[in-house]
Amino acid sequence: MNGNTAIPVFFAIVFSCFTSCKKDRQEQIEVAFHPDFSYTSKETNVNTLVSDSGITRYKLIAQTWLIFGRAKEPYWLFPDGVYCERFDTVFNVEASIKADTAYYYERRKLWKLEGHVDISNFKGERFQTSQMFWDQNKGTIYSDSFIKVTKGEFINEGIGFRSNQDISIYDIFHPTAEIPFEMKRRALGDEAVPADSAQTSPSNLLTEK
Repeated sequence: MNGNTAIPVFFAIVFSCFTSCKKDRQEQIEVAFHPDFSYTSKETNVNTLVSDSGITRYKLIAQTWLIFGRAKEPYWLFPDGVYCERFDTVFNVEASIKADTAYYYERRKLWKLEGHVDISNFKGERFQTSQMFWDQNKGTIYSDSFIKVTKGEFINEGIGFRSNQDISIYDIFHPTAEIPFEMKRRALGDEAVPADSAQTSPSNLLTEK
């Protein structure tokens, strides 16, 4: 073997050894796909309009939108909060809903809202609870949890709630007496401002609790 061929052969041997060693060091990592817990689509900084039966009825704002399209029961997850407005046929806002976490089950058209759930209707009434369900098929919004309703200078509280979709007609189950806001604030020693002045704009809804 002359000098001209020895050098290429040497490098070929070194490269072969390097490749073999590299393969030996490679780790085999298997990523398990579980259809109920592995999302098939992800969207961030969402600000979109959603149609119902071909008519635009909702506005949706969310930081993160995960779609679990292959789950046994396909669903959407909004882990970082969601804000939704419902429109009437001429785009007047009938109701707005804000929650820390939300699930939407596509087949049943059912929303499950959790955390600080804050709902307002076109009458200026505000509903606050820790869990709420919204069944679009049945046209009802309901909860089995504690709920506080602020209406002008009055606060009403109870366990359990049911209403229509624009929250214009509703029932509070196991209610306490309706108490003027100022009386409630004094009883609690709360110096908070009235609920009307605590309303927030949609741009801040996902950052405020």
